[in-house]
Amino acid sequence: MMPQPVFLLDASIYIFRAYFALPDNWHSPEGYPVNALYGYTKFLLNYLDQQQPQQVAAAFDESLGTCFRNELHPEYKCSRVLPDETLAFQLSACKAVTSVLGVPSFASSRFEADDIIATLAYKARGAGRSVVILSKDKDLGQLLVNTQDKLYDPATGTLLDQVAFKKKYGIAPKLMIDYQMLVGDRIDDIPGVPGIGSKTACLLVNQFGTVDHMLKRLDDIAAAPIRGARSIASKLENFQSQFEITRQLLTLRNDVALGRRSNQLKWKKPKRVNVEAFFNEFGLTPLIKQLDKYSWL
Repeated sequence: MMPQPVFLLDASIYIFRAYFALPDNWHSPEGYPVNALYGYTKFLLNYLDQQQPQQVAAAFDESLGTCFRNELHPEYKCSRVLPDETLAFQLSACKAVTSVLGVPSFASSRFEADDIIATLAYKARGAGRSVVILSKDKDLGQLLVNTQDKLYDPATGTLLDQVAFKKKYGIAPKLMIDYQMLVGDRIDDIPGVPGIGSKTACLLVNQFGTVDHMLKRLDDIAAAPIRGARSIASKLENFQSQFEITRQLLTLRNDVALGRRSNQLKWKKPKRVNVEAFFNEFGLTPLIKQLDKYSWL
């Protein structure tokens, strides 16, 4: 019998979803809005109630502007705006409530949440467990290494294994990095090959495999039945000096130093008195009335 997978939460996705979706109807005693905290906390409570995970961890982003990728490419995520005081307050509170609810949490000033998830996934597989990554971010598809691994968005119920991921995005998880090396990532300010869009990138990756293989088969690409094939081959050749940088930007690190806690991901069911105390402290009193439906509290 296979052990239960390790569940790895990309926390920021759900914090920002709540931040942008919910009105400022809730405030801390100090007057800070806590709409993101309110929505994230409800999400986390419902997830824990539905899944009752044995092993789980949450990863948080604290490396904007200080990530090792900024050393490789100073423009990396340069379009992102640093959180203002009110948002920073909520991000810190979300990390705190995660711990209060018994979920181990991790963050780094040098590595991103995705790298932390990749590291925890690597450790889980070393212990003979598969992973379920809780996120809607397709960039994490590269971590679907085994057939049992899954990318799951609890907010929508979308569950993707390797087969379903390829069906949805047209690319096998193991080739996502190569696909992104071609198209780039505007959100993260990672350059792609000028003039190669997603449709062409899919064709190239599915027909020729990795970017390294493409560079060895430029003549075959130039002769392929693809619109503008010769131009595409030329673009690949001209852009190859940047591929090593974009590969490093896109490849998730699995060697983040997380300390001994990374070997102890057991969900510790919290005491209700501690949960209520936190909710009162941060202005989440409406949620206290909803705690009766959670039998584990």
